[in-house]
Amino acid sequence: MKKLILSLALVVAFSTTFVSCRDTNKKADDVEDVADDVEDTMDDTEGDIEEAVEETGDAIEEGVDEVQENTGTGGTDDM
Repeated sequence: MKKLILSLALVVAFSTTFVSCRDTNKKADDVEDVADDVEDTMDDTEGDIEEAVEETGDAIEEGVDEVQENTGTGGTDDM
């Protein structure tokens, strides 16, 4: 009877040790997936960002011209 209890205790101890030492890097894989998705999104929107910057610059120039026209300090007439 003592050998049976000792054997069961050893089996439980070994099984607990081996189960708790499993390598689970699921979080690292998730972080890498998110980083890849962000990089892909940045690559996809790069042209759109450049176009938006150009349009913003054009709008600022038009606004400056409009202010200069309205104040009489210069500017080009759009008509």
